[in-house]
Formats: sequence, C-alpha cells, structure tokens
Amino acid sequence: MRSANEHLENRARTAIGRAEPSRPLKCILADGLLPSGTHLFDYGCGRGDDLRHLSMLGIDASGWDPVHRPEAERRRAPVVNISYVVNVIENPAERQETLRKAWALAEQVLVVSARLTLEARSLRESTGHEDGLLTSRGTFQKFFEQQELRHWIDQTLQASAVPAAPGVFYVFRNEEARTQFIASRYRRRTAAPRLSRSAELFTKHEEQLAPLMAFVGERGRLPFEDELPNAAQLIDIFGSIRKAFRVVLYATESADWDVVTDERHQDLLIYLALAQFEGRPPFGRLPLVLQRDVKAFFGNYKKACAEADEVLFSLGQPDVVETACQLSKLGKLTPNALYVHESALTALSPILRLYEGCARGYLGRIEGANIIKLHRGEPKISYLSYPDFADDPHPALASALTVQLQTFRVKTRKYDPDRNRPILHRKELFVAEDYPQFAKFARLTRIEESKGLFEDTSRIGLEQGWQDVLSEKGLYLKGHRLLSAGNRVE
Repeated sequence: MRSANEHLENRARTAIGRAEPSRPLKCILADGLLPSGTHLFDYGCGRGDDLRHLSMLGIDASGWDPVHRPEAERRRAPVVNISYVVNVIENPAERQETLRKAWALAEQVLVVSARLTLEARSLRESTGHEDGLLTSRGTFQKFFEQQELRHWIDQTLQASAVPAAPGVFYVFRNEEARTQFIASRYRRRTAAPRLSRSAELFTKHEEQLAPLMAFVGERGRLPFEDELPNAAQLIDIFGSIRKAFRVVLYATESADWDVVTDERHQDLLIYLALAQFEGRPPFGRLPLVLQRDVKAFFGNYKKACAEADEVLFSLGQPDVVETACQLSKLGKLTPNALYVHESALTALSPILRLYEGCARGYLGRIEGANIIKLHRGEPKISYLSYPDFADDPHPALASALTVQLQTFRVKTRKYDPDRNRPILHRKELFVAEDYPQFAKFARLTRIEESKGLFEDTSRIGLEQGWQDVLSEKGLYLKGHRLLSAGNRVE
C-alpha cells in the first residue's frame, strides 16, 4: 500500500511544464468564458503555468495544488478549471470526490479535462494498475474514451457536460447558460449589411440606429424593447422599433437583411436538430432570447422541432449527404469526400453543417484542425491539420483525427515531417470567396495549370512527387509565386 505522501509525490511528477497555454485554457479563451473581470480558479494547478499565461493576458486568476501550492486558498470563482487532475488519481471514489469538490467552487462553469485512450499509445512502457496504467516513472494514469469521460462527469455531478474538445468538457451551473452556449456554437458571425445609399433621416440618427442594426445582424429579427438599451429613445424618435428599422432598410440593401434572417434561421435549426442527441430542452427552459428567436423564425416550438427532426433524420437516408456534397458550391470535391476549410464551414448547406455538427457535438473543437473532410461513402468526419495553410502554397498534412459517426470510434494519425506527406493543391477550392487570400490562391492555381503541373495527378499528391514534377518542368515556388529554376539566385 502506498502512503498518502507517496500518492501525492507520484501525482506531482505528472505535472508538466508548458511553454504555451494548456488545451483546456485555449478552449476557455477561444469560447469566451473569461469576459473582462471574470476570475478563474485553477483546481490542481500544478506548477502554475496556466496561471502565468493568464497573468500575462491581464486576466484575474488564482490556483491551488496539493503539492506545489498547498497553502493557497481554495476559493469560489465564476470559472473553475480542473485540468488533467482526475486522471492521475488511482482510487475511483477519491477521483469522484475531487471532481465534486471542484464543482462546489464553480459559480458559473466547471472545466474538466482528462487524458483520452488515444494518448495511451505514447506510453512506451506501462503496466495495468487499478482501472488505469502505471507508467515507467511510477505515475498512475487513467485513460478515458471521450463518451466514457462525459458519462462519468454527468453521473458524478448529476449535470450534463458539454464537449469543448477531445478530453475537455464544460459543466454549466445554469441550464440556460448551457443552452445559450451550445446554441451560440452554430450561430455564424456576420456583420450587419453596409449602407448602400444615402438617407437623410438615417444619417441624422445613425448613432442611435447602430445598436438596432447590430442586434438584427446578430439575431436576424427585430428586438423586443427590453433587448435594446436605447429602445425608448428610438421609439421617441421614430414611433416604434419597427419604424426605426424601416429607415435602416431604406439606407441599406433589404436583400442583405433577408440573407441575415435566413442564416439565423438555419443556425437555429441546426442547434435544435443537434440538441435532439442530448434531449432537447422544453420550450420554457430555453433562454428567453432563444424562445423569441423560435417564435420569430418558426412561429412555435412544435413546428421548429418538427422541421429540425426532419432535417436530422434525413441524414440517415441514402444519398442525402452524397447529393449535398455534389451540389455544394464550396469545398474541394473528390471521389470519396468533400474537403472544406474551417473558415467556410458555416457557409455550407444546412445538411452538410448538420453532418459535420454530429462529429463536433461529440468531440468539441479539434485543436489545430483547419481542413474538414466530409466523407461521402460512409458516415465519417476527419479533422485534418495543415499548420502552414495560409503561407505555404502546398501545405503538408501534419495530423488527422477521424470519428466514425455510427460507432463514435476515434482514430488519430500523425505524419512524420521527414516522410513523404500528403499535400494540398488548388487551395482556393477549400475556402469561400471572401477568404483574405482567395485571389492569391486562385492566381497560383491558374499559373500552375498553364504550366502543365497538374497533368499527372497520380504523382503530385505527395511531397516528393510534387517536387519531382516541379524539377522536371524547371520550376520552383517562392511563396505563392511560380518561378523558373534557370533564373534562380541562391
């Protein structure tokens, strides 16, 4: 039997030093869980690397650790992070109790992370111990499957966890906050339409109308009076919020606002469809802003849910995804998949957004993945990492994570930089036309086509074959410029 001190010493040895924020902290920051003035408490903070990162960002944070900061106060906070702590605790009962103690401190959200079974491959030497493994260093690790970790959190805390990333979950104290967060994931970020023509009344009151335009751009509908801080002022000037928006419509293109409304309708439909997997909340438990969205776009909740179910269940019909892939105006279509850049995901059709959303709802955000592969022949989604997508004219594949949507089995693969890796061509096909470098990508493709570089597609898919073709043609690339090797100056 190990003593309590031996347990603590062994667990302390698992605390690694980090030069960059941990995966859970990256999720917290990316998902906006730390607005200005919000305190984060790190339960089991190890050496305090995440706390130092937050300090550099000017974010208020504190932490406690049984070995590295045993004297620190374990305090309540809006956001509590328990990062890779539960997986180093050998005793299942103690593991649950530790999670409950962290949960008791969380006022708004608890962030829970643990290592996944996929990571066990990195252990060269290990032996079975309790319900986990003992490493060659004598440290214990409990590895979870993604769904296993989620169920364990749900059962331990009697609350519903939300996947943030592989091995990272959010547990919200308030059900409305949880629902609002999930819904926000499927609401694309677009700006309100720009002015298209002058309008004297609009110009005179542009400052007062700006909050109204921002709200409609965000929600796709007119606000209620209590949703707009200057509603009384607008009513005093124009007579009603609806009349105020008519002035906006006169000064802008009304068709652009129709697009915004359609996009918000789609976003809400996708949220409601995916919510079916977890048990769609009753209408009365939706946040008030979502209740109003539902009424504006669908008339009533029953109709909204029926429409969402129809779209969701259609994914199981033969050829629905296949047809959507073939008809997609975005993405690079190959015989077995449609590839699309992460920036263009929200511009896909509702069917394809829902298809990808089934995987994202299970895994959360995949760090580093910027190309999404929507498989056509079987229900699978792959998240591919091309670290130099923007700057490299033909970036190489660094890693891939694939989830099978029928079994939810996850496979990962890393590509050795010293090996012959797959590369991308025709990058403009992966992005939307408003992508900042779309024109530059398309120009390079036209030039490469004119030089006959794509004639033998069987050779150019891998790094070495592509370099061989360039060499045979007497060409080389400098950034996104194709140059003659005869004029090359070293």
